[in-house]
Amino acid sequence: MSPSSTSPGLVCAHHHLYSSLARGMPAPPRTPTNFLQILEQVWWRLDVALDAEMIRWSAMLGALEALESGCTAIIDHHESPSCIEGSLDLIADACAKVGVRVSCAYGVTDRHGTDGARAGLAENERFLREGGRGLVGIHAAFTCSDETLNAASELADDLGVGVHIHVAEGIDDIDAPSRLAGLTNDRWLLVHGVHLPDDHGLKGTIVHNPRSNMNNAVGYARPARFSNSVALGTDGIGAAMFDEFRVAFARLRESDVTASPEDAWRWLETNRQLFPEVADDTVTWSYDSIEPWHLAYTTDIRAVDVTINGELVLANGTATRVDADEVRARAAEQATRLFAKL
Repeated sequence: MSPSSTSPGLVCAHHHLYSSLARGMPAPPRTPTNFLQILEQVWWRLDVALDAEMIRWSAMLGALEALESGCTAIIDHHESPSCIEGSLDLIADACAKVGVRVSCAYGVTDRHGTDGARAGLAENERFLREGGRGLVGIHAAFTCSDETLNAASELADDLGVGVHIHVAEGIDDIDAPSRLAGLTNDRWLLVHGVHLPDDHGLKGTIVHNPRSNMNNAVGYARPARFSNSVALGTDGIGAAMFDEFRVAFARLRESDVTASPEDAWRWLETNRQLFPEVADDTVTWSYDSIEPWHLAYTTDIRAVDVTINGELVLANGTATRVDADEVRARAAEQATRLFAKL
């Protein structure tokens, strides 16, 4: 038998489970040359095409892949402008079937008019008041009016939860600090922060997504400069958090040769503070040292067994609650439908 070690469950502090279907999608009408064009020609075309079955099976696939990576909790940020009402239930139910913990948020935006913004706010409120676990979602300040930003912040305060929002990911959102001034608190998740000034004045946890930032060529957030707590997310590129940790360390090391894997590891540890229940989860790994200096330079470490809330939900690398082959087949069917719409 191979050497092994155990740890609590991992957490993905920022995911877009709907992006699980995006791999292999058709090329956009023209090649994007900046971040705003990537949003307009790729992601905003994809999210408006989503329907209930696509949402359900993309979440199921994303949860399965998280489980197989030893990630037992996901903080998700969702948008599906053509299928808003009930969308957060679809995600929560899909994750529950796999056995993975999830916190949901619908990303409110004025991109589809004030009615679309109100519908997004209503979905957040409905889901949370009915007992769902989550945050109030905002897409980003630059796609929202001041009225929408204020309404989302007030709703979160009323419900006693934080806000999950993209902040200064690209230069189009560079005025986010002034737009959000006075609204934030320590419960907020400020995702990306690439173009935030050092003294931005916003409260909350900054969620660093190094692979996504490189993929979108938006720049390096240099998260070590912030006084805020820093966590790690994937921005929808799966939920393999050891992979994200390695890239976060490599990016940090590139900018500071004195940096240690322990610096990036602290960001990964922050994730567990956002979802403390994972301390009761157990992951058995295929490698004998789950320690930063080993993990920074060791790839292909697999989750062998995973116990969540006392239940064995991954046994010898195989999900116990769902048929992994069926999930992948059904997700592939929905991806085909999505690609046809695109």
